[in-house]
Amino acid sequence: MSIEFPDLPYASDALEPHISAATLGFHHGKHHKAYVDKLNAAIAGKPYDELSLEKIIAAAYEASDTGIYNNAAQSWNHTFLWHSMSPQGGGSPSGPLADAINERFGDLDGFRKAFRGAALGQFGSGWTWLVRTAQGLDIVSTGNADAPTTNGLTPLLTLDVWEHAYYLDFQNKRDAYVDTFLEHLVNWDFAAQNYEAADAI
Repeated sequence: MSIEFPDLPYASDALEPHISAATLGFHHGKHHKAYVDKLNAAIAGKPYDELSLEKIIAAAYEASDTGIYNNAAQSWNHTFLWHSMSPQGGGSPSGPLADAINERFGDLDGFRKAFRGAALGQFGSGWTWLVRTAQGLDIVSTGNADAPTTNGLTPLLTLDVWEHAYYLDFQNKRDAYVDTFLEHLVNWDFAAQNYEAADAI
């Protein structure tokens, strides 16, 4: 079975003026698609071909099968990213997730400061994540394609800090890109769903 290349959960211009249709066209239509296409070519006729994307990531990581792991993880990471942003994003979380953020970071501003610091502190390409651990919430950054699921963490939301995610709109101003995500795009409803789903596992 091949891994499906997913549509965006909104129109390509839905995040404007914060993220342009041109950026999403390249990021989703070129970069994300290339990861999926390369993964499908790599797993054709191999045992991976019978697995879900999540199981491919786990199996390739365990086997140190770097090429398949990188393309599988990037395919998954990007799909998760699209849902981490929303045209109605920004604002504040509510409910159990808000309580957990206040407990871990003091308040929403404390979360924003910690997330911003992690995203700007990630050297080179990678991702910054809000995750749920056995102890509560945490913010982690991963390099290149790495996904926190391989370390037993539950992702709640993510931001792609590879330059291709923001260069057309923000050039080298990663700080402005991160601030725009936190102020206008972050999808707290998606993060809350992931937080509460972890209770059911």
